[in-house]
Amino acid sequence: MDFFDLIRWGKTEELKERIAADHSLVEKKNEKGFPPLILATYNDQPEIAKILLDHGADVDSRDMAGNTALMGICFKGYLEMGKMLLAKGADVNARNYNGATALIYAATFNHKDIAQWLIDNGADKHVIDARGNTAYTHALMQGSEDLAEMVK
Repeated sequence: MDFFDLIRWGKTEELKERIAADHSLVEKKNEKGFPPLILATYNDQPEIAKILLDHGADVDSRDMAGNTALMGICFKGYLEMGKMLLAKGADVNARNYNGATALIYAATFNHKDIAQWLIDNGADKHVIDARGNTAYTHALMQGSEDLAEMVK
């Protein structure tokens, strides 16, 4: 099975064996430019993410759009995995190539619990993305007035 399929399918033992045989796999990007840690977070594989982090994966590794794993949990709504990433030193205010942050994505995807958690952990509510929007304006565009108030 392909290394990246092991990540997608949560094959922990096989993944550990592959990493033991070739440690460089921890940071190797797939054909679409996704590092292993981001694939693990996008596919809701917390055990796999932990294995990768324990083997030295860069917690702030980026995909081809500059997104980090912390941004990925905001797309998907995986708060518990976000807590693991932050505990490992993820940059709560990292910006992708469009200037978006994890908080902007939490607002865009209407994840109130994640937005509040990010704010509680130092997320900057005033970051302006490349389109001139903040988390507040993204929340308003999604019709979420209560979330907009939270990130105002």
